[in-house]
Amino acid sequence: MDRKAVRGWLMYDWANSAFATTIMAAVMPIFYKTAAGAGLPGNTAENYWGYTQTAAMICVAVLSPILGAIADYSGSKVRFLTAFAVIGSLSCAAMGLVGQGDWLLASLLVVAGTIGYSAGNTFYDSLLTDLAPPEQRDSVSSKGYAIGYLGGGLLLLVNVVMIEGWSRLGFADKTEATQWVFVTVGVWWLLFSIPLIRSVKERKKGAPVTFGDAVRTGFSRIGRTMRTVRRYPELLKYMAAFWFFNDGINTVIIMATIYGSGIGINTTDLILALLITQFVGYPSTLLFIRVARRLGSKKALYVSLAVYIVIVVLGFFMTSAAHFYALAVMVGLVQGGSQAIARSMYANLTPPAKAAEFFGFLSLSSKFSSVAGPLVFSVVGTLTGSSRAAILSLVAFFVIGIALLATVNMEKGRQEALADS
Repeated sequence: MDRKAVRGWLMYDWANSAFATTIMAAVMPIFYKTAAGAGLPGNTAENYWGYTQTAAMICVAVLSPILGAIADYSGSKVRFLTAFAVIGSLSCAAMGLVGQGDWLLASLLVVAGTIGYSAGNTFYDSLLTDLAPPEQRDSVSSKGYAIGYLGGGLLLLVNVVMIEGWSRLGFADKTEATQWVFVTVGVWWLLFSIPLIRSVKERKKGAPVTFGDAVRTGFSRIGRTMRTVRRYPELLKYMAAFWFFNDGINTVIIMATIYGSGIGINTTDLILALLITQFVGYPSTLLFIRVARRLGSKKALYVSLAVYIVIVVLGFFMTSAAHFYALAVMVGLVQGGSQAIARSMYANLTPPAKAAEFFGFLSLSSKFSSVAGPLVFSVVGTLTGSSRAAILSLVAFFVIGIALLATVNMEKGRQEALADS
């Protein structure tokens, strides 16, 4: 295992996690409503933000499997990742131009940034099979998530200081400070992508091919991927489990601040809770390496998903900011570990020669399946008139995910994957 290449790969999680924390979770949603969406009537800004996320998700869902197949065929995963990192980082930097009322520009840049982030991650994840042998993938994957938590949390802390201390730092107002926050995300993302770009070398694919050939072959392989995935029954069962529990995890992440705000928790507490999740997530994700080694990857994932069930149930009874802080700590304890173990388990069930293609297929399917969690939350909330009942409904996603995961034979699935390598 090339340790320099692995370190470069890990640093990309440090790099792009700034987008997930500052742009998607903490700062841009608030800025979009109060500045970019200023003047929009009623709750139009919130609706436009939702449409922005939907448009970005559809773009990524359509692009990911196509690009993954092309990258597998042409041996260009690093080049594609680099291109999308540049797109994402430049989009963030350009957000510094968004001012009062510029909601359309903000939406377009968020869509472009999300495409850069999510599509780039398809290639980033698939490189794991090139860099680490099966027995090391849990460890390397967990370290990536851990470093991502630390990097995203550190920059978010700096960004909060910039926004709250705008006058002492020489900014004209909080809006200008926030605009420069977006620029720092773009610079951070691009700067810390350099180690991966310089040090990671993927497996050779033989004779080079033209881009046109790669595109044609990539498109033709999409349909074949959907047909051939049935040749890997354990992988298919794992994917079904992943769709459920991953949707539950993502819904907890994206609905947490809305739910907390709805029961009266103020913005400062919400952002500080996000910081807590980031910094608790760093050591906790590393700890999961030991848990996975002791219990095995599958049992470790069971543990993390069981904790999520506890989090959702406790969320039903939450009444104060103190409770929200406590749940933020609990999420930090399992979020990175569950995602890291899930990623490495999927890598172990994937034919090495088709890694990017199959990760793209997972990205496509999980993007569409991820609509279910927020939809169930909203429908239950509408029918019952209670956001507490809505949050409790998410238990079903984890229970079904655990039940489906129990049917997966990891050893058999690994043999199925290797037989086609």
